Amino acid sequence: MSLRFLADVNIEKQLIDFLRNSGYNVKCISEIDCQMEDEELLSLSNREKRIILTNDKDFGELIFYQQKATSGIILIRIKGQVVHEKLKMLKELLKNHKEDIKGNLILISKNKIRIRQPFGRQNE
Repeated sequence: MSLRFLADVNIEKQLIDFLRNSGYNVKCISEIDCQMEDEELLSLSNREKRIILTNDKDFGELIFYQQKATSGIILIRIKGQVVHEKLKMLKELLKNHKEDIKGNLILISKNKIRIRQPFGRQNE
């Protein structure tokens, strides 16, 4: 089964366009409800089995400290408006770690990809 994504409002259009042009199904929160709360976004992603793509570190708190279930979260922690750096690391993730995304928290920084498995992770 192919990965499906739910892009948070803080995700750059270039990243969304890359995923769509690569054949991925991407739903954008900005096209649905820009005021959607994080917990509601997490619930939507679980219902639709979509991986959240975000720059918002609050999702880490939701799944680790509040132990909320997740279909998967990609948290991009590259500061500034350096879309080319974010795109480069997203491409690397999809090329080398695609099988590790579902159900995990993926932390992307400028030169590193970390994969963290939450407790009580939702397995499919």
